[in-house]
Amino acid sequence: MSLVPARPHAADTQEAVRERVQPTLLRVGAKRELKQPSAAAEIARDGDVIEIDAGIYDGDAAVWRQHRLTIRGVGGRAHLRADGAQAEDKGIWVLKGNDTTIESVEFSGAMVPDRNGAGIRLEGAGLTVRDCSFHDNENGILTGANPESDVVVEHSEFAHNGFGDGYTHNLYIGHVKSFTLRFSYVHHALVGHNVKSRALENHITYNRIMDGNDGRSSYDIDLPNGGLSFVIGNVIQQGPATENPTIVSYGAEGLQHPVNELYFVNNTVVNDRPAGGRFLFVKDAAQAVRIVNNVFSGRGDVLSGPGELRNNVLVSKRDFVDPANFDYRLRAGAAAIGRGVDPGSARGFELRPSEEYSHMAKKRARNNSGKLDAGALEYRREH
Repeated sequence: MSLVPARPHAADTQEAVRERVQPTLLRVGAKRELKQPSAAAEIARDGDVIEIDAGIYDGDAAVWRQHRLTIRGVGGRAHLRADGAQAEDKGIWVLKGNDTTIESVEFSGAMVPDRNGAGIRLEGAGLTVRDCSFHDNENGILTGANPESDVVVEHSEFAHNGFGDGYTHNLYIGHVKSFTLRFSYVHHALVGHNVKSRALENHITYNRIMDGNDGRSSYDIDLPNGGLSFVIGNVIQQGPATENPTIVSYGAEGLQHPVNELYFVNNTVVNDRPAGGRFLFVKDAAQAVRIVNNVFSGRGDVLSGPGELRNNVLVSKRDFVDPANFDYRLRAGAAAIGRGVDPGSARGFELRPSEEYSHMAKKRARNNSGKLDAGALEYRREH
């Protein structure tokens, strides 16, 4: 007697297909079967790709539990406008899975009872954010502590995030393994800091971090626990409305990492605070501090604390192309042209800038064939 295998249930067949074919592409949009990103979050599997049609998604929040997800807007940015929605009293998207990539998504309006609602709340390990926008949230990105987590943010904009109490920020990175911020525009944090990171290692390179004329942020960059930190090629401006006299702070809450070294190289830092202040604060006991090839403009002391100052240039705003509109490219004849020296390397990382920020949230190559200019933006004859 022959035995005929039973026909599998349709649901079992679909399950088997899902297991064999990875990744699965899930599409979200007004004309799709999945209307909201939260619907995709309910059914996604590890490794899936979620594509969200450009448009506004009001009142939708989600918890993403899967690992290795890629979530991206297509045809433009997908705008997650909270409109009162939140996940777990934490924010618009709560990421519990590891190794998430998010591209071309806009987050706004995150508010929660604890007043620290985030566009993205990271609880898993590993996040890459690319070409995204975070504005008018209580925090832009807020991460927990995870020694296995690497966080990378690039080509993105953060603006007007913060509750206004000084404890919420445009970017707040907890105790993670590493934090990289590059080619991004971070501005107008509401009373809090534009960039705050407690990471073991920080790479803050080729960004525009500023207040403009009316911003009220505290520190532009706050590295409260030190760490191995490379701050290279950034355009940094403190506005006249800030109450904090310090622009960049390192170790203010105590140096807590095995390696506490700061390499502050080829940045352009402008202080528009009428009373002046200090461009950098560095906590005593930092193991190494190199401050090389920077351009400083405005009133204030360059450094409070220990550090090696080498080949930095103090300039007036007349040396910039259009300082009233925050164009800090060097004008012909500027004192910073050709004033740089080779900053060498540290911990295997080349300190000489190879790129520069291009507005907005873009990059362009920097000419390394000739004499190095001081500051974040090299002199170009085009202007």
